[in-house]
Amino acid sequence: MRIHREGFVYILLATALWIILGWTASHFIPWQWLSGLITFLLFLVWFWIVAFFRLPTRNMVHGENKIICPADGKVVVIEETYEPEYFKDKRLQVSIFMSPINVHVNRNPVSGLIKYMKYHPGKYLVAWHPKSSTENERTTLVIGNDNGDLLIRQIAGAMARRIKYYVKEGDVVKQNEEFGFISFGSRVDIYLPTGTVVDVKIGDVVRGGVTVLAHVAPLL
Repeated sequence: MRIHREGFVYILLATALWIILGWTASHFIPWQWLSGLITFLLFLVWFWIVAFFRLPTRNMVHGENKIICPADGKVVVIEETYEPEYFKDKRLQVSIFMSPINVHVNRNPVSGLIKYMKYHPGKYLVAWHPKSSTENERTTLVIGNDNGDLLIRQIAGAMARRIKYYVKEGDVVKQNEEFGFISFGSRVDIYLPTGTVVDVKIGDVVRGGVTVLAHVAPLL
């Protein structure tokens, strides 16, 4: 299993915490069962952090007419809504909630040119809150190609307070390459043209780079 580069510091800190507190518990707590329990709980925290930053090897799905899921998680929203930042019109929003146990790599759903990229500081409402798309810390990314423009938004949640993005305006990106990472629970929104027939439904568990979200209609 590979570990994502964003996890190296967290894993080192968790390892140091496990060693220091485990040693302290074993030497200064007179009850062996309690020191053993503390050490075990510290191990579980360490194991969860390592697992959180895992980077599994996958057989990615590609296709010029396919829009691939940008993240692992569960589909929680499929609805028409007004997109106020870039398109300034109605779009079909598909939202993927990433729980703390999901892989948190974010991937380009299509290939193309980064036409717009902006980071917004903000609040840390729970990721499924209706206002999280406009009030939480977030980034907005627009990829354009011959089929049109596609908007992807990384949204921080109550636990996710570290959004990372690796692209900028003017970059040419390829489908399924990493464009970012969000630590410890979050959400990714994708805005498609209204009328697009998506290939997923609410409640579906999806995988970034693998699950086909929709087929190009073409985009507008």
